[in-house]
Amino acid sequence: MSKPVKYRNELKFLINQHQYTILRQRLRNIVKYDENVGDTGEYHIRSLYFDDMDNRALHEKLGGVRDRAKYRIRIYNVEDKVIHFEKKVKKGDLIAKQKVSLTREMYESIIAGDYEVLNVPEKPLMYEIYHEMRDRMLRPKVIVDYVREPFVCHHGNVRITFDKDLRTGLHSLDMFNKDLHPVRAIDENLMILEVKFDEYIPEYIRIALQLEGLNRQSASKYVICRKFLKSNTWEDY
Repeated sequence: MSKPVKYRNELKFLINQHQYTILRQRLRNIVKYDENVGDTGEYHIRSLYFDDMDNRALHEKLGGVRDRAKYRIRIYNVEDKVIHFEKKVKKGDLIAKQKVSLTREMYESIIAGDYEVLNVPEKPLMYEIYHEMRDRMLRPKVIVDYVREPFVCHHGNVRITFDKDLRTGLHSLDMFNKDLHPVRAIDENLMILEVKFDEYIPEYIRIALQLEGLNRQSASKYVICRKFLKSNTWEDY
């Protein structure tokens, strides 16, 4: 039986290097880094996003559809120790993430177009993805690549991340390709600040971040990176 979906709040902001320097210094004095970071306080994320024959995830995001979902495979630090196939669900202003583990062999099969490895009825998410691939032609579309600096606060279960150096894999779809050289997808002076929380943000964190003074954005990394694959002039991503 699948676990119940837990929804959380998510706020996104586009910030510059000056804002980052100030906010990061404030946070380091009041909250801790995520336990998974390396010596630099960061880790690398690479995701392979999928979309169906109608590019539903792309168009629903651009159209402002409030209830939607998207699928991706995610790895960390370009290693195959952890490979997750994820479904990110948005319901109004809330988000939830479901995930299932893959082996490297399963990943290689998916990239090669053999989706039967996901035909596992006892794993509901995997089985759902299999049917999306079979019935709606869900296919890999673009690699999204960036560096994340994450902070956590147990009060309110708050997670604050600075996502830097956002890059797109363009037409390459193999996340483990050693010759992959992702191209910058956003101005080098900009990064994405994300704030996720359950019920509330502690006041001392709200004051430190000065959220009311920041420029809130939808800031979809998938959409930002897909725009580099436009093949028609009318495709306004």
